[in-house]
Amino acid sequence: MENKKLNAKAVKNFLSNNAIIILIFILALFVGFVADNFWKPANFKNLVVNVSPRFIIACGVSGCLITKGTDLSAGRQVGLSACLAAMMLQSVDYAARALPWMPDLPWFVALLVVILIMAVFGAINGCVIAFLKVPPFIATLGMQTIVYGLCSVVTGNDPLGGFKSSYSQVALGSLGPIPYLAIFAVAVGAYMLFLYNKTRHGKYMYAIGGNENAAQVAGVNVPATLIRIYVLASILYAIAGFLVGAKAGGASTATGFGYELEAIAACTIGGVSTNGGVGKVGGILIGVLVFEILKICLQFLRVDPAYTFIAQGLVIIVAVALDLRKYLAKK
Repeated sequence: MENKKLNAKAVKNFLSNNAIIILIFILALFVGFVADNFWKPANFKNLVVNVSPRFIIACGVSGCLITKGTDLSAGRQVGLSACLAAMMLQSVDYAARALPWMPDLPWFVALLVVILIMAVFGAINGCVIAFLKVPPFIATLGMQTIVYGLCSVVTGNDPLGGFKSSYSQVALGSLGPIPYLAIFAVAVGAYMLFLYNKTRHGKYMYAIGGNENAAQVAGVNVPATLIRIYVLASILYAIAGFLVGAKAGGASTATGFGYELEAIAACTIGGVSTNGGVGKVGGILIGVLVFEILKICLQFLRVDPAYTFIAQGLVIIVAVALDLRKYLAKK
Protein backbone atom coordinates (compact mmCIF):
# COMPACT_ATOMS: atom_id res chain seq x y z
CA MET A 1 0.00 0.00 0.00
CA GLU A 2 2.81 2.34 0.95
CA ASN A 3 4.65 1.52 -2.30
CA LYS A 4 1.51 2.36 -4.29
CA LYS A 5 1.27 5.74 -2.55
CA LEU A 6 4.94 6.43 -3.27
CA ASN A 7 4.51 5.41 -6.92
CA ALA A 8 1.39 7.56 -7.26
CA LYS A 9 3.23 10.51 -5.73
CA ALA A 10 6.21 9.98 -8.05
CA VAL A 11 3.91 9.90 -11.09
CA LYS A 12 2.09 13.00 -9.88
CA ASN A 13 5.38 14.86 -9.38
CA PHE A 14 6.64 13.79 -12.80
CA LEU A 15 3.45 14.98 -14.51
CA SER A 16 3.52 18.25 -12.57
CA ASN A 17 7.21 18.95 -13.22
CA ASN A 18 6.96 18.13 -16.94
CA ALA A 19 3.42 19.30 -17.66
CA ILE A 20 4.36 21.72 -20.45
CA ILE A 21 6.69 19.23 -22.15
CA ILE A 22 4.01 16.53 -22.08
CA LEU A 23 1.32 18.88 -23.44
CA ILE A 24 3.53 20.08 -26.30
CA PHE A 25 4.43 16.47 -27.13
CA ILE A 26 0.72 15.59 -27.31
CA LEU A 27 0.12 18.68 -29.48
CA ALA A 28 2.93 17.59 -31.83
CA LEU A 29 1.39 14.12 -32.16
CA PHE A 30 -2.00 15.66 -32.92
CA VAL A 31 -0.59 18.05 -35.54
CA GLY A 32 1.37 15.17 -37.08
CA PHE A 33 -1.88 13.32 -37.73
CA VAL A 34 -3.94 16.25 -39.03
CA ALA A 35 -1.31 18.22 -41.00
CA ASP A 36 0.54 17.12 -44.11
CA ASN A 37 4.36 17.18 -44.23
CA PHE A 38 4.75 17.58 -40.45
CA TRP A 39 6.97 14.51 -40.17
CA LYS A 40 8.95 15.29 -43.32
CA PRO A 41 12.77 15.57 -43.08
CA ALA A 42 12.57 19.16 -44.35
CA ASN A 43 10.48 20.15 -41.33
CA PHE A 44 12.90 18.40 -39.00
CA LYS A 45 15.81 20.27 -40.61
CA ASN A 46 13.88 23.52 -40.23
CA LEU A 47 13.44 22.73 -36.52
CA VAL A 48 17.17 22.10 -36.08
CA VAL A 49 18.09 25.33 -37.90
CA ASN A 50 15.67 27.39 -35.77
CA VAL A 51 16.65 25.74 -32.50
CA SER A 52 20.43 26.12 -32.94
CA PRO A 53 20.87 29.92 -32.41
CA ARG A 54 18.12 30.00 -29.79
CA PHE A 55 19.83 27.22 -27.84
CA ILE A 56 23.04 29.27 -27.83
CA ILE A 57 21.13 32.31 -26.49
CA ALA A 58 19.43 30.17 -23.83
CA CYS A 59 22.81 28.82 -22.71
CA GLY A 60 23.92 32.40 -22.16
CA VAL A 61 20.81 33.29 -20.16
CA SER A 62 21.01 30.07 -18.10
CA GLY A 63 24.07 31.14 -16.10
CA CYS A 64 22.32 34.37 -15.13
CA LEU A 65 19.21 32.49 -13.99
CA ILE A 66 21.19 29.88 -12.03
CA THR A 67 22.72 32.69 -9.95
CA LYS A 68 19.23 34.14 -9.29
CA GLY A 69 19.72 36.82 -11.94
CA THR A 70 18.41 37.37 -15.43
CA ASP A 71 19.43 39.13 -18.65
CA LEU A 72 16.76 41.19 -20.35
CA SER A 73 19.34 42.67 -22.73
CA ALA A 74 19.94 39.32 -24.48
CA GLY A 75 17.66 39.93 -27.46
CA ARG A 76 18.99 43.41 -28.12
CA GLN A 77 22.58 42.19 -27.84
CA VAL A 78 21.75 39.51 -30.41
CA GLY A 79 20.34 42.24 -32.67
CA LEU A 80 23.39 44.49 -32.31
CA SER A 81 25.69 41.52 -32.97
CA ALA A 82 23.77 40.69 -36.16
CA CYS A 83 23.98 44.31 -37.33
CA LEU A 84 27.71 44.60 -36.58
CA ALA A 85 28.40 41.37 -38.44
CA ALA A 86 26.24 42.54 -41.34
CA MET A 87 28.11 45.83 -41.62
CA MET A 88 31.47 44.05 -41.77
CA LEU A 89 30.42 41.27 -44.14
CA GLN A 90 28.53 43.04 -46.89
CA SER A 91 29.85 42.37 -50.38
CA VAL A 92 32.52 44.87 -51.43
CA ASP A 93 30.57 45.62 -54.62
CA TYR A 94 27.23 46.12 -52.81
CA ALA A 95 25.93 49.59 -53.72
CA ALA A 96 24.37 50.38 -50.32
CA ARG A 97 27.34 49.19 -48.29
CA ALA A 98 27.19 50.62 -44.75
CA LEU A 99 31.00 50.81 -44.35
CA PRO A 100 32.49 51.36 -47.81
CA TRP A 101 35.99 51.73 -46.32
CA MET A 102 35.84 48.32 -44.65
CA PRO A 103 38.31 45.81 -46.18
CA ASP A 104 37.10 42.41 -47.33
CA LEU A 105 37.17 40.51 -44.02
CA PRO A 106 36.94 36.72 -43.62
CA TRP A 107 33.78 35.79 -41.70
CA PHE A 108 35.67 34.34 -38.74
CA VAL A 109 37.59 37.61 -38.24
CA ALA A 110 34.27 39.50 -38.19
CA LEU A 111 32.93 36.98 -35.68
CA LEU A 112 35.91 37.57 -33.37
CA VAL A 113 35.45 41.35 -33.61
CA VAL A 114 31.74 41.00 -32.74
CA ILE A 115 32.58 38.73 -29.79
CA LEU A 116 35.13 41.23 -28.41
CA ILE A 117 32.72 44.15 -28.73
CA MET A 118 29.80 42.32 -27.10
CA ALA A 119 32.00 41.00 -24.28
CA VAL A 120 32.37 44.63 -23.17
CA PHE A 121 28.59 44.89 -22.67
CA GLY A 122 28.64 41.68 -20.67
CA ALA A 123 31.45 43.00 -18.50
CA ILE A 124 29.48 46.20 -17.84
CA ASN A 125 26.39 44.16 -16.89
CA GLY A 126 28.47 42.00 -14.57
CA CYS A 127 30.24 44.95 -12.90
CA VAL A 128 27.00 46.87 -12.33
CA ILE A 129 25.40 43.79 -10.74
CA ALA A 130 28.46 42.62 -8.78
CA PHE A 131 29.88 45.93 -7.51
CA LEU A 132 27.02 48.41 -7.58
CA LYS A 133 24.56 45.75 -6.34
CA VAL A 134 21.94 46.81 -8.87
CA PRO A 135 19.33 44.03 -9.23
CA PRO A 136 19.96 42.06 -12.46
CA PHE A 137 16.44 42.83 -13.69
CA ILE A 138 17.06 46.59 -13.55
CA ALA A 139 20.70 46.48 -14.70
CA THR A 140 19.95 44.40 -17.79
CA LEU A 141 16.75 46.32 -18.54
CA GLY A 142 18.83 49.47 -18.68
CA MET A 143 21.41 47.72 -20.85
CA GLN A 144 18.63 46.55 -23.15
CA THR A 145 17.65 50.15 -23.84
CA ILE A 146 21.27 51.30 -24.21
CA VAL A 147 22.11 48.55 -26.70
CA TYR A 148 18.96 49.26 -28.73
CA GLY A 149 19.85 52.94 -28.86
CA LEU A 150 23.43 52.18 -29.94
CA CYS A 151 22.15 49.81 -32.62
CA SER A 152 19.87 52.55 -33.96
CA VAL A 153 22.76 55.03 -34.03
CA VAL A 154 25.22 52.63 -35.67
CA THR A 155 22.81 51.46 -38.37
CA GLY A 156 20.95 54.73 -38.85
CA ASN A 157 17.81 52.56 -38.55
CA ASP A 158 18.52 51.26 -42.05
CA PRO A 159 18.11 47.54 -42.82
CA LEU A 160 21.34 45.78 -43.79
CA GLY A 161 21.73 43.25 -46.57
CA GLY A 162 23.95 42.35 -49.50
CA PHE A 163 26.01 39.80 -47.61
CA LYS A 164 29.01 37.97 -49.02
CA SER A 165 28.26 34.39 -50.00
CA SER A 166 30.82 33.08 -47.49
CA TYR A 167 28.86 34.68 -44.63
CA SER A 168 25.48 33.42 -45.84
CA GLN A 169 26.98 29.95 -46.27
CA VAL A 170 27.75 29.82 -42.54
CA ALA A 171 24.02 29.50 -41.90
CA LEU A 172 22.80 27.94 -45.14
CA GLY A 173 25.56 25.36 -45.65
CA SER A 174 25.82 21.89 -44.20
CA LEU A 175 28.32 19.12 -43.57
CA GLY A 176 26.54 16.25 -45.27
CA PRO A 177 23.02 16.26 -43.77
CA ILE A 178 24.11 18.30 -40.73
CA PRO A 179 23.59 22.10 -41.01
CA TYR A 180 26.53 24.25 -39.98
CA LEU A 181 24.21 25.97 -37.50
CA ALA A 182 23.74 22.68 -35.68
CA ILE A 183 27.52 22.20 -35.50
CA PHE A 184 27.87 25.62 -33.82
CA ALA A 185 25.11 24.68 -31.36
CA VAL A 186 26.66 21.29 -30.56
CA ALA A 187 30.06 22.90 -29.98
CA VAL A 188 28.55 25.49 -27.62
CA GLY A 189 26.49 22.82 -25.84
CA ALA A 190 29.54 20.60 -25.31
CA TYR A 191 31.54 23.53 -23.93
CA MET A 192 28.74 24.57 -21.57
CA LEU A 193 28.29 20.97 -20.41
CA PHE A 194 31.98 20.82 -19.51
CA LEU A 195 31.97 24.29 -17.93
CA TYR A 196 28.92 23.65 -15.74
CA ASN A 197 29.85 20.15 -14.58
CA LYS A 198 33.63 19.84 -14.61
CA THR A 199 35.08 23.23 -13.70
CA ARG A 200 35.47 25.37 -10.59
CA HIS A 201 33.50 28.12 -12.30
CA GLY A 202 30.49 25.81 -12.61
CA LYS A 203 30.67 24.82 -8.93
CA TYR A 204 30.93 28.47 -7.92
CA MET A 205 27.97 29.38 -10.12
CA TYR A 206 25.68 26.76 -8.52
CA ALA A 207 26.95 27.70 -5.06
CA ILE A 208 26.06 31.38 -5.61
CA GLY A 209 22.62 30.39 -6.89
CA GLY A 210 22.04 28.17 -3.86
CA ASN A 211 23.15 30.69 -1.24
CA GLU A 212 25.30 33.67 -2.18
CA ASN A 213 26.27 34.55 1.38
CA ALA A 214 27.29 30.98 2.17
CA ALA A 215 29.31 30.82 -1.06
CA GLN A 216 31.14 34.03 -0.13
CA VAL A 217 31.92 32.69 3.35
CA ALA A 218 33.23 29.48 1.74
CA GLY A 219 35.76 31.53 -0.24
CA VAL A 220 33.99 31.97 -3.56
CA ASN A 221 34.91 35.22 -5.33
CA VAL A 222 31.29 36.16 -6.04
CA PRO A 223 31.92 39.42 -8.00
CA ALA A 224 34.48 37.79 -10.32
CA THR A 225 32.20 34.80 -10.94
CA LEU A 226 29.21 37.01 -11.74
CA ILE A 227 31.27 39.11 -14.16
CA ARG A 228 32.48 35.95 -15.93
CA ILE A 229 28.89 34.70 -16.20
CA TYR A 230 27.63 37.90 -17.85
CA VAL A 231 30.68 38.20 -20.12
CA LEU A 232 30.18 34.60 -21.28
CA ALA A 233 26.48 35.31 -21.82
CA SER A 234 27.28 38.26 -24.10
CA ILE A 235 29.84 36.20 -26.02
CA LEU A 236 27.15 33.60 -26.68
CA TYR A 237 24.71 36.33 -27.77
CA ALA A 238 27.39 37.55 -30.17
CA ILE A 239 27.75 34.09 -31.72
CA ALA A 240 23.98 33.68 -31.91
CA GLY A 241 23.49 37.13 -33.45
CA PHE A 242 26.19 36.41 -36.02
CA LEU A 243 24.35 33.21 -36.99
CA VAL A 244 20.88 34.80 -36.93
CA GLY A 245 22.04 37.51 -39.34
CA ALA A 246 23.53 34.95 -41.73
CA LYS A 247 20.40 32.80 -41.54
CA ALA A 248 18.02 35.70 -42.18
CA GLY A 249 20.11 37.17 -44.99
CA GLY A 250 19.74 40.59 -43.40
CA ALA A 251 19.76 42.49 -40.12
CA SER A 252 18.07 45.53 -38.60
CA THR A 253 17.28 47.10 -35.25
CA ALA A 254 14.31 44.70 -35.01
CA THR A 255 16.57 41.61 -35.14
CA GLY A 256 16.50 39.64 -31.90
CA PHE A 257 13.35 41.31 -30.58
CA GLY A 258 11.86 39.21 -27.77
CA TYR A 259 14.56 36.54 -27.91
CA GLU A 260 15.43 37.06 -24.23
CA LEU A 261 11.89 36.10 -23.16
CA GLU A 262 11.97 32.97 -25.30
CA ALA A 263 15.34 32.04 -23.81
CA ILE A 264 14.15 32.57 -20.24
CA ALA A 265 10.99 30.54 -20.94
CA ALA A 266 12.99 27.75 -22.59
CA CYS A 267 15.38 27.60 -19.64
CA THR A 268 12.51 27.47 -17.16
CA ILE A 269 10.69 24.76 -19.12
CA GLY A 270 13.96 22.83 -19.22
CA GLY A 271 14.38 22.87 -15.45
CA VAL A 272 16.56 25.96 -14.88
CA SER A 273 15.02 27.44 -11.75
CA THR A 274 14.43 31.18 -11.55
CA ASN A 275 15.08 30.73 -7.82
CA GLY A 276 18.71 29.83 -8.54
CA GLY A 277 21.08 26.95 -8.02
CA VAL A 278 19.42 24.50 -10.43
CA GLY A 279 19.82 23.87 -14.16
CA LYS A 280 21.34 21.50 -16.69
CA VAL A 281 22.44 22.00 -20.30
CA GLY A 282 20.38 19.00 -21.45
CA GLY A 283 17.28 20.53 -19.88
CA ILE A 284 17.96 23.84 -21.66
CA LEU A 285 18.02 22.03 -25.01
CA ILE A 286 14.72 20.30 -24.21
CA GLY A 287 13.18 23.63 -23.25
CA VAL A 288 14.26 25.28 -26.50
CA LEU A 289 12.98 22.32 -28.51
CA VAL A 290 9.61 22.46 -26.75
CA PHE A 291 9.24 26.19 -27.42
CA GLU A 292 10.16 25.83 -31.11
CA ILE A 293 7.91 22.78 -31.58
CA LEU A 294 5.03 24.82 -30.15
CA LYS A 295 5.62 27.56 -32.75
CA ILE A 296 5.91 25.05 -35.61
CA CYS A 297 2.72 23.26 -34.50
CA LEU A 298 0.79 26.53 -34.44
CA GLN A 299 2.12 27.40 -37.91
CA PHE A 300 0.97 24.05 -39.29
CA LEU A 301 -2.45 24.59 -37.71
CA ARG A 302 -2.50 28.00 -39.49
CA VAL A 303 -3.04 29.88 -36.27
CA ASP A 304 -2.89 33.66 -36.64
CA PRO A 305 0.59 34.94 -35.58
CA ALA A 306 -1.06 37.22 -33.02
CA TYR A 307 -2.49 34.18 -31.23
CA THR A 308 0.93 32.52 -31.45
CA PHE A 309 2.33 35.34 -29.30
CA ILE A 310 -0.53 34.84 -26.83
CA ALA A 311 0.24 31.11 -26.63
CA GLN A 312 3.94 31.81 -26.07
CA GLY A 313 3.10 34.30 -23.32
CA LEU A 314 0.88 31.76 -21.58
CA VAL A 315 3.65 29.16 -21.76
CA ILE A 316 6.08 31.61 -20.13
CA ILE A 317 3.65 32.36 -17.29
CA VAL A 318 2.81 28.68 -16.70
CA ALA A 319 6.50 27.67 -16.80
CA VAL A 320 7.48 30.23 -14.16
CA ALA A 321 4.41 29.40 -12.06
CA LEU A 322 5.31 25.70 -12.06
CA ASP A 323 8.91 26.55 -11.17
CA LEU A 324 7.76 28.66 -8.21
CA ARG A 325 5.41 25.87 -7.15
CA LYS A 326 8.33 23.43 -6.99
CA TYR A 327 10.38 25.93 -4.99
CA LEU A 328 7.58 26.54 -2.47
CA ALA A 329 6.94 22.80 -2.15
CA LYS A 330 10.58 22.26 -1.17
CA LYS A 331 10.32 24.95 1.50
